[in-house]
Amino acid sequence: QVQLVESGGGLVQAGGSLRLSCAASGRTFSSYYMGWFRQAPGKERECVGAIRRSGGNTYYADSVKGRFTISRDNAKNTVYLQMNSLKPEDTAVYYCAVKTRLGDTWNEESYEYWGQGTQVTVSS
Repeated sequence: QVQLVESGGGLVQAGGSLRLSCAASGRTFSSYYMGWFRQAPGKERECVGAIRRSGGNTYYADSVKGRFTISRDNAKNTVYLQMNSLKPEDTAVYYCAVKTRLGDTWNEESYEYWGQGTQVTVSS
């Protein structure tokens, strides 16, 4: 069983920045393939990006590419989502998740463990 706890959400003006953190339980965090998702009101949950176990490879949705950066600190069992140049359309609940199943990085069905989410609100 893996437990994930997100933090760092809040209210920010358009153009601002936030850094989300996701702390994970377990002694094998370095083996976890991690994803970040978000869900806006009335919309389906979407993957904004992911990071491989080693941290050497990251992937981003087109909507956030160049603005968001995913990183990890395996010594702290934590993965981060740095969000810059935020837009009102980035407003959503953000979740981190562990990918344990074969399948598309962008498909939430590939992920087994989820955090409780943290709210990000970007005002115009």
